Formats: sequence, structure tokens, C-alpha cells
Amino acid sequence: MAFLSDIHGALGPLEAVLEELARRDVGEIYVAGDLLLGGDQPLEVWRKLQSVNARCTRGTSDTALCMVDPASLKPADDEQRVRMERFLNTRRELGELVLQSIRRLPERLRIPMIDGREILMTHESPIGTGAELSHDLDDDELIDLLDSDPADIFVVGSTHVPFQRALTGAHVINVGSVGQAPGGEVAHFTILNPRLDGTEILQDFVTF
Repeated sequence: MAFLSDIHGALGPLEAVLEELARRDVGEIYVAGDLLLGGDQPLEVWRKLQSVNARCTRGTSDTALCMVDPASLKPADDEQRVRMERFLNTRRELGELVLQSIRRLPERLRIPMIDGREILMTHESPIGTGAELSHDLDDDELIDLLDSDPADIFVVGSTHVPFQRALTGAHVINVGSVGQAPGGEVAHFTILNPRLDGTEILQDFVTF
């Protein structure tokens, strides 16, 4: 099982990750949101994810794409104007049918494992509302953001920085970013191999 996040419409990094996963014979692809907004090839990224039967959750930017009324956008400066144009161009390129498909994506996905435990994949923390599971939080802060959810392994994105942390009764994995990794020219992915005697977790990256 491979877990990705934060592709942000960047086709090249996604293709590099998928090629590496195919080389490693990893066939199940999961993506924790922020799929399309930000890069130059959002429609191609969507089609690529569909071609590999990726199971996706809806991230913050995905929600904005399919639910924010463009007429409500009032840019206050040139930077905001550029972001608005990218937002509008992405919506136009995707078209209404794809936007409807994005709207139907779940915000959280529960994945049962062979040993009876459960993975919960979300974009941010189970609390949502902008709360991120970040590498710079301590254990108690992370536990609070899990919101007493009964899952055993929590897979998230949003911060673009990969890390994992074993907590009391839970394991947090932030899978980083495919399309907007800090520093650029790398794309993160995480491979999970659930087994009856435990789960192997490998966090890795490719260059492109």
C-alpha cells in the first residue's frame, strides 16, 4: 500500500513516484488530498490518478476548487490576483464533471488491515478546520489532535514535511508532498506493508 499527498497538479513528480512504485510492485495507491490546485497540469493529474485506481480523500484546496463561489473572490493585491487566476484557470480546465467528482470525495477514509487494526487517512488531523499533524508538535499535542479517534494508524499530509511518530495507542504518519516538497525536485511517498505480526512502514522519496 502506497500513501501520497499534496500533488498540487504537478504531473511530473506524480509520474516519477508512480514509476518507482510500479518498480517496487506496489499496486494500491492512496492519496490524502490537495490533488490538483497549484500546478500546471491538474486535469492530467486527475486522469493519471483515475488510471491507477487511486483512492483519494478531499483536501483543503480540493474543497475550495469545488465549493468556493468564484464570484466571491475579491483579490486585494497582485499576489492574491495571481492566485485567483490560477484558481479560476484550474476550475475551467477541470470542468464541471471533474469538480463534481472531487466534491464527492470523502474527507476521511478508513482502511482495515489484515491484523484487525485500522488506518485512518485524512488531509489534516481528524479534527479538521486547519489543524495539522506537524513534525514540530510534541506527543501530547499530536494526541490531542487525534480527537480520541479509534484508528490505530493515522495517515495525513498538508504540511508537506514527512515524518512518523509512535504514540501511546496510535501511530502518526505524515506522508509529505509529491508536488510541493520543501526545496523542490523531490517527491515523497510512504509504503505500508500490513502483516499479521505488525506493519512495516517505509518513508522514501524520488528525485525528478
